[in-house]
Amino acid sequence: MSKTKVAIIGCGTIANSAHIKAYVANPDAEIKYFCDIIKERAEKAVQEYGCGEAIEDYHVILNDPEVEAVSICTPNNGHASISIDCLRAGKNVLCEKPAARTYEEALEMQKVQHETGKVLNIGVVNRFNTGVNIIKKMIEDGELGELYQVYVSFRSHRSIPGLGGAFTTKSIAGGGALIDWGVHFLDVVMYCSGDPQPLTVTGQAFSKLGTDMENYAYTNMWAGPPNYAGTYDVDDSVTALIRTEGPTITVNGAWAQNIGVNEMFIDFLGDKAGIRLQYGKEFVLYSAKNGALLETTPKYKSTDMFQNEIDGFINCVRTGEKSPAHIDTVIVSSKIIQAIYDSSDRRSEISFT
Repeated sequence: MSKTKVAIIGCGTIANSAHIKAYVANPDAEIKYFCDIIKERAEKAVQEYGCGEAIEDYHVILNDPEVEAVSICTPNNGHASISIDCLRAGKNVLCEKPAARTYEEALEMQKVQHETGKVLNIGVVNRFNTGVNIIKKMIEDGELGELYQVYVSFRSHRSIPGLGGAFTTKSIAGGGALIDWGVHFLDVVMYCSGDPQPLTVTGQAFSKLGTDMENYAYTNMWAGPPNYAGTYDVDDSVTALIRTEGPTITVNGAWAQNIGVNEMFIDFLGDKAGIRLQYGKEFVLYSAKNGALLETTPKYKSTDMFQNEIDGFINCVRTGEKSPAHIDTVIVSSKIIQAIYDSSDRRSEISFT
């Protein structure tokens, strides 16, 4: 088979740190286009990686029959519309997380995927993480016994990204800490738990520390610098309780909080054993045997999850296989996130039963 021709739409941080390098390293892929509304970014990618053509308008890609696969690395407000356009043009799509700003947008993406039959994977990269897959297998094999509760903590002292920019503008991002960080943590939980359907969701999202932008104190700002003339109308912290057909999930998350502690972990609590996963790092298994309490830190060889994600996407395009990152599987995270926001707005529980 000839190489699969690929287009990158959006040449910002995630494209350069993950997608582009992984496509270049994949022997079955060839990048034909780098597309960005700021053409200098696309031109820089052409120069840096020595391949492809720089363009500003993604409709060029839609009209090129050679392009089979597209990575969408734009801000969140472009995910649904560009994905749908690409699918209807006969392209296979890998869209960065979150799938969309709202559950309604994600459902429309799923609907068009079903109509076209093309691949639509979402960038839930942790499904391709070595440690996460080991945990998933341990849970499936019953090593934790009954998995009855999962506790999620993604909390930072003062880490609002790009204050006043795209990350803190709801019309662009769809939300704040929950949709940006929480989507990854919730997806790890759902994946390892077997993607159980939610039954009820109650939550509260807060927009507190960033609203007075000029007086927001911080030590550093990723996706900065601040734009004090911009918008801040998203959540900087969130708490939620999610009952599912499997475990109950408790969520506490914050871009910014007035507690100087950073936490990025997930606790999987079973009646035989428990696991604490440090997000993006190692995990510890807690168990008991012969009257003794045990702590085990497994050692394993990790592979690059972004490379695994891109390799898996290209394999789906070439073989028709369905990936764990397929929209049908991961849309449940969009459903839960939407329910948390809706519960917060209504100040009441959301029930799916």
